[in-house]
Amino acid sequence: MDKNEAGVQDVLAKIEKFSDEYRAMGMRLHELITMIAPQLQPRLWYGMPGYALKSDGPVVLFFRADKFVSFGITENTNLAELGSPQEGPVASAWYLSKLNDKAEAKIADIVQKVVA
Repeated sequence: MDKNEAGVQDVLAKIEKFSDEYRAMGMRLHELITMIAPQLQPRLWYGMPGYALKSDGPVVLFFRADKFVSFGITENTNLAELGSPQEGPVASAWYLSKLNDKAEAKIADIVQKVVA
């Protein structure tokens, strides 16, 4: 098993441990991220599903499940596509209680900007 396959398996195993309420949402987030940006390399990052641009590169996207599901970007993201910290705060994390078409479209937009 190569490093990417091991990362995928680790991420899927982590999602399986999500609560019943959020397990399907975690799987859908993983599917969306890997469908929109198949070049991203899944792996665990601080115990959360994370996605890097290269297998040995820093994580740029992550999500976790606690009271809600949070989806976020890291400081290693191409912030130029998302805003400028010099001009004001840049959104870096979003809470989700459900995934609907509007939420999926927002996540798709963020993922596309991150990998641009």
